[in-house]
Amino acid sequence: MEPVREIEGRACPFGRKNVDTDLIIPAKWLKTISREGLGRGAFEALRGQPDNVFEREEFLGAPIIIAGDNFGCGSSREHAAWALLDMGVKAVIAPSFSDIFSGNAFKNGILTVELPQEAVDRLLEVAETDPVTIDLERQIVTTPFQDRFTFEIDPFRKHCLLEGLDEVGLTLARDAAISDYEQRQDSEMPWLGRGTSLAA
Repeated sequence: MEPVREIEGRACPFGRKNVDTDLIIPAKWLKTISREGLGRGAFEALRGQPDNVFEREEFLGAPIIIAGDNFGCGSSREHAAWALLDMGVKAVIAPSFSDIFSGNAFKNGILTVELPQEAVDRLLEVAETDPVTIDLERQIVTTPFQDRFTFEIDPFRKHCLLEGLDEVGLTLARDAAISDYEQRQDSEMPWLGRGTSLAA
């Protein structure tokens, strides 16, 4: 997982409330065993509509989505986070998120930023013409117009995102402690004999 420190660029001014995971990635895309290519199916139902924000040239590949309340509700499909990643999204700003989506986003290196509706409304306005910057270390969202919005984040999630640590990375970071435990176990409880056959 790539470290997340500062995300800067155009922010897609989506703004829609109660966006469920079926809208983010329709069920027909869940048959794949690969994460690659899921971005093509992201928001497929909306992309077919004229003048939708996701097809506007200035927002193609935008690293940030600004959404409405309760983003990511519905089913628990992790494919929703995979699809956003595949379309280049590194952060979503909204007044609130579904807990399951927020967890899936975090595990895949997507930053979810909760801000009050007034701040989201302002960012939606700015995003139409100018970039937005998210500084995870300082926990602040800024615009070229001196807007400054602070946000809260769980300290553990912040640490993992800053260091680029997913669940595998967290386990590997404890490699020395795991090896030490296994050596002590072999010494103190040899009857457990890792790798030995019961038939021997």
